[in-house]
Amino acid sequence: MFCQDALPAAVSAAAAAMAQGKSDEEVALLAAIFTQLGDSLAMIVALRACEKSGGSEAE
Repeated sequence: MFCQDALPAAVSAAAAAMAQGKSDEEVALLAAIFTQLGDSLAMIVALRACEKSGGSEAE
């Protein structure tokens, strides 16, 4: 795994490389796709934590 200090730089470099040669619309679409991916991964982790704790707080 990346060092805590190196990960943000690596992500920024990857974003710059992915944006190179793309139109603003294409970059916006990539941003939306990766935002949805991140949100979906966060939901999966939250659901796993809920399952491990034995249910929801609303019960």
